[in-house]
Amino acid sequence: MPHKNTMASLVFLMALLLSCSSMTSAARHLEEALPKEYPPHPIVPELPKPQLPPHPAVPELPEPEPPHPLVPELPHPMVPEVPKHELPPHPLVPELPHPMVPEVPKHELPPHPAVPELPKPKVPHPAVPELPHPIVPEVPKEHELPHPAIPELPKTEMPHHAVPEVPKEPHVPHPEVPEVLKEPELPHPAVPEVPKHEMPPFPKAELPPKPELHFLEPEAKP
Repeated sequence: MPHKNTMASLVFLMALLLSCSSMTSAARHLEEALPKEYPPHPIVPELPKPQLPPHPAVPELPEPEPPHPLVPELPHPMVPEVPKHELPPHPLVPELPHPMVPEVPKHELPPHPAVPELPKPKVPHPAVPELPHPIVPEVPKEHELPHPAIPELPKTEMPHHAVPEVPKEPHVPHPEVPEVLKEPELPHPAVPEVPKHEMPPFPKAELPPKPELHFLEPEAKP
């Protein structure tokens, strides 16, 4: 089987090579047979445009007015008055006595059973061993240096300047203000009473009587 497949593939490849070589040779023959220079295109003379005659003037025709047909006035039909249907009076419904509802006895629930208290188990605390405290070595103290003595500076006394005394202003007496004479009180003039004008009573506006509206009562369903 593999030998037959290889033979078939070789035959197929040979056929492809032969077809490709024949195609290339045919293309070369066609290129050699075609002329390299083409003849020039013939000159086509331009045809004269035909001149069409002018359009004839079409006279405008008058639009014919259609005659309006005379519609005779039709008399309004008389609508007869529909008689009102009087509904029968509503029947009196007798009041029904309320039925006595018996009282339902209440169901007493049984008492809750007493739950005995369970003893709490005692959990022994584990013994914590005491750890020895670590010994901290003492740090040697640094040598204390003596503070340098600061010499006292002599105090410089500043001379106090003498402040001259300001002379006091002489006491000026307040001027006496003369008393202003009071104006004599003038008597108030008597104002005459103005008579009150009594207004005539306003006329009561009488409203027009309300128009009675008659509505069509709905027909009783059978």
